[in-house]
Amino acid sequence: MRRLFLALAVLVVAVAAPATASNRPEASVVSDNPVDYTPHVLDGDIRAIVVVGDTVVVGGDFTSVTDSTGGRVLERWYLFAFSLSTGRVLPFDPYLDGPVLSLEAGPGRTVYVGGRFRTVGDPAGDRQQRGITQLNIDTGAPTAAFRAEVNWGDVRGIALTDDGVYIGGTFSAVNGVKRVGLARLNPKTGEVDDRFDAMLSADEIGRVKVEDLAVSPRGDRLMAIGAITKAGSEYRVQAAMFDLSGPEAVLSDWWTDAYNAACREGFDTYLRAVDFSPSGDYLVIVSTGRQNNPTRLCDTAARFETYGSGKQDATWVNHTGGDSLYAVEVDHSAVYVGGHQRWMNNPHGHESAGPGAVDRVGLAAIDPNSGLVNSWNPTRSRGVGVRAFALTNRGLLVGSDTDELAREYHGRIGMFPR
Repeated sequence: MRRLFLALAVLVVAVAAPATASNRPEASVVSDNPVDYTPHVLDGDIRAIVVVGDTVVVGGDFTSVTDSTGGRVLERWYLFAFSLSTGRVLPFDPYLDGPVLSLEAGPGRTVYVGGRFRTVGDPAGDRQQRGITQLNIDTGAPTAAFRAEVNWGDVRGIALTDDGVYIGGTFSAVNGVKRVGLARLNPKTGEVDDRFDAMLSADEIGRVKVEDLAVSPRGDRLMAIGAITKAGSEYRVQAAMFDLSGPEAVLSDWWTDAYNAACREGFDTYLRAVDFSPSGDYLVIVSTGRQNNPTRLCDTAARFETYGSGKQDATWVNHTGGDSLYAVEVDHSAVYVGGHQRWMNNPHGHESAGPGAVDRVGLAAIDPNSGLVNSWNPTRSRGVGVRAFALTNRGLLVGSDTDELAREYHGRIGMFPR
């Protein structure tokens, strides 16, 4: 990243002295006391969660789970499912030969699965299907028609729209068709859509890696983040917005130089996750970087307005003080962020609590308007960090690599109810 452009955006830093939190009403923020009935993942980590009806599908790099009582241990490699309402572990037990990094609800009782696998179990005979597949939630079997596969690398983000399934990752081709890091597929067959080619490149870095992607609730914007420096001939450093509203998806004129500056050496990208607000009017990006500077967006959560034109600066930025954020989920009343952070509201901390910092270990909820954290503070054991959120009408699901939420035992997954 040292070779990237070093221009800096003028940032609005989310800190107000001497206030330590927003005092806006928090009536619809989730509880800080997790439910007691979610199952436990006993090893590894969770990277993705998706909810289909009353079924929660969980993906990551793990091998065994148990119910909330800690009873019989069940073997579940990389994927499992449980009831959202009861926590009962379901029979869903597909075979994959590698970790799951992304999940997206498909049509009917199906789920799209992305990750670092090459083989997918099928009653008709295991199939070679690298990186992306579609599974029936009731049987665990891959759907017969969906046959997409990437040439190498992995799939880290998936988003289903009316026009197709967008996938992002480290691949350079899908089904033998050149698509670098980002592609749109037919949702039934997995065939590459020849009407969309983002033409991503990252010559200054080495190779393209789409770390995450998100589609606005209206379905008219796609944000891809990661190791990117260009889309076509246009510079789009680490963040590229696409306009999906017309007959063809095209690169938007929305751009930012907020992520041009380097963080600590060794990162091909320091962006980790992105999510749109329920209205779609804004999005929030979270980052790592292992370096704190109040004028840079390393180790931060940052809000940007979706429908601006031309150069965009962050509306607000909330700094951890040098600790990574890996996950973000935007609700009407709060922006939930997770990682292995110790503090928020901390632009002047350097792996320490600076002036105005507040303790928020591993989890925090940011006021969407002020950019300051609110009083929600359940805490968790830090580990590497929270990697997955899923927000439902029942509450906020949290997936990580540790076994404590709100000072209670919750093996790598838990839910904070509404």
